[in-house]
Amino acid sequence: MDANQRTRANPYGMDEDCRNCPALCETRTQVVHGYGDVGADFLFVGERPTARADEVGIPFLAEGGSDAEDEGTSLRRMLERLGLCDSTSPDDRPELENVYLTNLTRCRDPDRKPTDEEIGNCEPYLNAEIRMINPEIIVPVGERALSEIGVEYTTTPVEDLDLEADHATTVRGRGFELVPMIEPREQTDEQTQAWLERFVELMASDYRQTKGRQER
Repeated sequence: MDANQRTRANPYGMDEDCRNCPALCETRTQVVHGYGDVGADFLFVGERPTARADEVGIPFLAEGGSDAEDEGTSLRRMLERLGLCDSTSPDDRPELENVYLTNLTRCRDPDRKPTDEEIGNCEPYLNAEIRMINPEIIVPVGERALSEIGVEYTTTPVEDLDLEADHATTVRGRGFELVPMIEPREQTDEQTQAWLERFVELMASDYRQTKGRQER
């Protein structure tokens, strides 16, 4: 983690009382901004906070905590397997190294996904994080994140982006690469293993050479 970084939670001090989406202000527990290492090479972007993230304020938290016996995997478990998260760290304050977690939207409605307008309202937060972190690799987690990130930060037409086909592959972005991921708890064991193997290969490569490339 950056030696000058004081906190992993909302390290850029973004507005924690944002009122840009009145409907979400009524349903959220809190605004969930990004969390992690501001010097990270790897930026993970989901669609919206989970219910537990809304409660605790940390993106991507699994329901029931890290010890839950839920079916499927979680992003935390995947990061632990990659050596990017300390497995002994608290569930509500994971110790991430070289990883930053965020979402397209910062507030949660428990009964619906965010609207296009709500994603647009949150876009300045995400753009600011991407600009300040300047990651080498962006991981869009889920279909919505892939389409939004793909349209904004790659030259690939949106109709050519397909989460099932692009999971565990590399899509060239503007100055970085995308490594799309199906939502962890929706992955089969085979899909989880395929993504982890692809990311291990990427981590072992000279991925920093991707800066400045413009095509897929």
